[in-house]
Amino acid sequence: MNNKVSINNYSVESAGITKSYREAICELIWNGFDANASLINIVFKPNNIDYINEIQIIDNGTGIPFSTLHQTFGSFLDSVKRESFSRSSYIRGKKGKGRFSFMALAMQAVWSTTFFDEQSKKMLDYDIIINAANKDIYKDSNRRISKRNKTGTIVTLSNLFGVSGYSFSCSAFLSYLKNEFGWFLLLNRSKDFKLCLNDSPVEYDDIIADNEVFHRIITDTQNIEYTFRITYVRWYEKIGDKFYYYFLNTAQKELFKQLTSFNNNAIGFYHSVYVESSFFDDFTPSDGVNAERLFGANLNSRVFKVLIKELQQIVADKQKSFVRSKGADKLIEHFDRKGVLPKYRNNKYEQEKRKDLMAVIKEIYCIQPKIFKGLNETQERTSVAFINLLLESDEREHILSILDDIVNLTREERENLAILLGKTSLNRITRTINLIENRFVTIELLKRMVFDLKQFTTERDHIQHAIAENYWLFGEQFHLVTANESFEKLLSKYLYILDGEGSGKMNAMTMKDREKNRRPDVFICRQRSIPDPFYQEEELEENIMVELKRPAVVIGKQQLRQIEDYMDFVSRQDAFNSQMRQWKFFVVSNRVDTYILKQYEEFKNRGKRFLVKSWGNLEIFAMTWDDIFRVFYTRHKYLLDKLDFDKEALKDELQSKGVVLTAATELNPFVACKNNA
Repeated sequence: MNNKVSINNYSVESAGITKSYREAICELIWNGFDANASLINIVFKPNNIDYINEIQIIDNGTGIPFSTLHQTFGSFLDSVKRESFSRSSYIRGKKGKGRFSFMALAMQAVWSTTFFDEQSKKMLDYDIIINAANKDIYKDSNRRISKRNKTGTIVTLSNLFGVSGYSFSCSAFLSYLKNEFGWFLLLNRSKDFKLCLNDSPVEYDDIIADNEVFHRIITDTQNIEYTFRITYVRWYEKIGDKFYYYFLNTAQKELFKQLTSFNNNAIGFYHSVYVESSFFDDFTPSDGVNAERLFGANLNSRVFKVLIKELQQIVADKQKSFVRSKGADKLIEHFDRKGVLPKYRNNKYEQEKRKDLMAVIKEIYCIQPKIFKGLNETQERTSVAFINLLLESDEREHILSILDDIVNLTREERENLAILLGKTSLNRITRTINLIENRFVTIELLKRMVFDLKQFTTERDHIQHAIAENYWLFGEQFHLVTANESFEKLLSKYLYILDGEGSGKMNAMTMKDREKNRRPDVFICRQRSIPDPFYQEEELEENIMVELKRPAVVIGKQQLRQIEDYMDFVSRQDAFNSQMRQWKFFVVSNRVDTYILKQYEEFKNRGKRFLVKSWGNLEIFAMTWDDIFRVFYTRHKYLLDKLDFDKEALKDELQSKGVVLTAATELNPFVACKNNA
């Protein structure tokens, strides 16, 4: 029987029917899934020259009931599906045009359908035929009782043009099917939904980089609970032009879609989120133009607002995970390839610095990828150099506040970045390594002067200048007061440093003591707190005077007497004899005589090595240069032990700068020499 299509003054030619054979096939496949099919098979048989006479789309759906034929085929642009649902954001069949899509590749289409007739309680068959040459006529024929025991439809397209067997077997067509139906097959994986090409299932896992199903229960104001099944998908490649939340009813019909808030990150985070719930069952499908018309008051309902927040959190967490594992690595690779990153040597210490910088860049990138996007090479170098500069300074913690001014950090983001920035600061390791390096160099130079060049070395012209710049040899955190200046000047400076530095002008002292013009080689001082059993904590002023002797001089009674004169002079000054001022006097040369050795024995019960004289709060020490160097090694071994860092990495760093840790003794692995010093 011939039937006239009601086109409502709208020609089929001008209705925007697809001219793509791929879209046409997808339209017909969706028709099958819309008819509740779980299995659809695309069948074609090319001959030896790749020609195909026909192609079939076979489904196991509910068929096309004869009673609905006039509605489904008879009303162009007014399909029954238009009032019930739309199938996919990429398919145009919702307005009754899908059945005409065959005209993109065939001259004739025949629907051979089997359905269960409720009235007769029997399975019935019939055919529907449309010819492209007479497209406003559809013919139904061959109505009969079916010999089949299950429903379904076979769409046969014949008199094909513009296609061959390769059109349907090529990778491009297969990819098109995956992109169009992958999400739908994923949602129905538990129901064993399949799409096949010549009986071979279309495998879509290779386009899905990540997917996870979440369940959320949300209660409305009337305490009615709604369960939402949320399927998150991240694609390997971009599918469609935007990224959406898709809202589906319990029949998995898409009612509405809404852009996610992650559409402008430009980081390759290709994602979709499918939300299924009975909450949407009573909703009218959206026409894609007016969202409020779909949801009405429900758009502003508590349930929907809570749902959107849940969806945003899910996608935000997934994006961070993606950026951390994929995007951040690609960013680092890009920086490496472009030479944006600082150059690091291949030792443990340098590589730890690199890891620190990489970790911070990745964390910042996870928080806000746009910070590193759209930059030219100069801007990239500047940004990375700025971060690296902060990391190697005492300002590394300020990265958090700077970033917080640029983007609104969540509490979790702030905590994660704070933990990262709060880790052992590599800049402290850097400074310590530089300190140790410089001190090793100084020690080696001093060793050359006092051992190898001792016949040319004098205390005034050589040793004194070296010690004045490196008074740490006698203790940490001291102030250098004077070097080779008279007592009158040095004690004036001393009072200024301890009591008045930064607060006013230094006042010169006037002394009448005949010893006032004596000139100690080095005078250093510091204040430190010490426990006191009676006065709790007190600020003790610790002062050191050093008398340097040329290497050829052996320290004996005469040299010790000179230091005692210094001690006597200080004790005679009313302004400097407080018990809260501690004075230490050092005399240094290459060797000591037997008199000094006897003094060591006399004062050894005081528990202080090198002590040769003690009176009240004044002490005199006699040391050889070898003693000085051994103390240095011991003290710096302690510093190295206190560093929470790999000593092998430290060794590599020092060696890379020319400070070679020798194998002089296993007892002291920190004995070093500077190459070509």
